Amino acid sequence: MQNRIFSFPPIISNDSKILILGSFPGVKSLEKQQYYGHPQNKFWKIIFELFNEKFTEDYEERLNVLKKHHIALWDVIDSCERKGSLDSEIKNEEANQIEELLEDYPNITAIFCNGGKSYKNLQKLLGKNFKIPIYLLPSTSPLHTIPFERKLEEWKKILDYIK
Repeated sequence: MQNRIFSFPPIISNDSKILILGSFPGVKSLEKQQYYGHPQNKFWKIIFELFNEKFTEDYEERLNVLKKHHIALWDVIDSCERKGSLDSEIKNEEANQIEELLEDYPNITAIFCNGGKSYKNLQKLLGKNFKIPIYLLPSTSPLHTIPFERKLEEWKKILDYIK
């Protein structure tokens, strides 16, 4: 197994209302040092569609759109060993301190998990009856092959907590 790899710090502010949690950045994201850095991942396209924002490749602008719409972003896993980008290859994982983050940012009213690995890990960390709602959304990964329109429709749930 390769050396230990590490996730990114959270993107969050005191104005954040929801937290979107991925599992762990893929190889391309780690190379670029950007959340959802793989060009085939639909995360950014979904976010921009939800808020009728003009799509951009500029990472700083993407982060500004998250902040503008009160969205925090992080991963459930802080560090792990993994060959490639597949969640199924994650070994010896260490969790991020999600509960402490939520204590520090009490304006977060819901958590949305980008895919099953994030959701399962979060339920192990926080329990099934956590004090704020936790939703499972379809993964934006290109490996999760449901049509974009179906993913977008499911992701519209976040609008209930932002508007």
